[in-house]
Amino acid sequence: MANIAQAIRMALHYGEENLGVKEIFGEDVGPPLGGVFTATQGLKTAWNAPLDERGIIGAAIGLAWAGQRPVAEIQFVDYIFNVIDLLKIAGNSHWASGGQFKAPMVIMSPTGSGIHGSIYHSHSFDTIASKIHGMKVVCPSNAKDAYGLMIAAIKSEDPVLYLKPKVLLRARGAELIPGEPEDPKELSKMIDAPVGDRSNWKPTWPDLTDYSVEIGKARIALDGNDVTVVTHGRMAPICERAAKAMEASIEVIDLRSLIPYDWDAIKASVKKTGKVIFINEETEISNFGEHLIRRLIDECWDDLKVRPRLLAGKATPGVALNPDLENFTQPQKADVERIINDALSDKG
Repeated sequence: MANIAQAIRMALHYGEENLGVKEIFGEDVGPPLGGVFTATQGLKTAWNAPLDERGIIGAAIGLAWAGQRPVAEIQFVDYIFNVIDLLKIAGNSHWASGGQFKAPMVIMSPTGSGIHGSIYHSHSFDTIASKIHGMKVVCPSNAKDAYGLMIAAIKSEDPVLYLKPKVLLRARGAELIPGEPEDPKELSKMIDAPVGDRSNWKPTWPDLTDYSVEIGKARIALDGNDVTVVTHGRMAPICERAAKAMEASIEVIDLRSLIPYDWDAIKASVKKTGKVIFINEETEISNFGEHLIRRLIDECWDDLKVRPRLLAGKATPGVALNPDLENFTQPQKADVERIINDALSDKG
């Protein structure tokens, strides 16, 4: 089974060969490193850009306006804040130009905590990304979805921000990506660069297929009847593990896409369970989950048996380097279990 970094790499290779991707670039994206998490290793159109986030996004916008389908990377999402104005231009260019300027580009960036990266390598961008209207935002939690969402992102006529959960990039999937070999060691020999001299190394790519995941369509990770948990990215596997360890029947929805999000899936689940918890690692103030809670109260009040709940990162100025402090500020499995039990015991 591929891990998420390998899945993204294979999807980008498919994009090079079949979907018109001619430029994949960013800091350390090209050889010899192939990305700080190796997600662009061995790709023939990958090249190293200067350490200049504004230059990277500006170049991607120009290429997209000129009719190409570039894939640009911001090395860590913590560094994306100084290009928000350019992201807004990418997102609103089609609307502002009266339909003349589409921006079919993918911006990918590792997001979130869990690698003990301290204040400059641990933050999320989910809530701010959801406010850049005109731009789609996706965040996979497993390898198969990572592949399928990247294929869909490359095909999109709108700009797509592709958020890669840092701590999950080495996590292996439970399902095969169509075309990959069953043995992960065989896949590694085919597409992972050797340690040391790579000057003569070239990958041997599997016979990959055009598998895509619809942007805006959630995944029902676990089916249940007692309480709904809505999550995405890094928190999705944590919520799944917590739910499986409990005796109650818990439905876990992995959003996969933040913009657009699958409102129909959320409504249908809450109508069934009557109880809902939104869980993510973004800071709790002005959290994306708060918007979903507000909309639920407005539109689904009669379906709610108890108040909706939010479990999110604490509103601290940063994420600490010390693992204990990082774990204190970011939701952990025990926190998930605690808030699920709180919702289950609430009689309304």
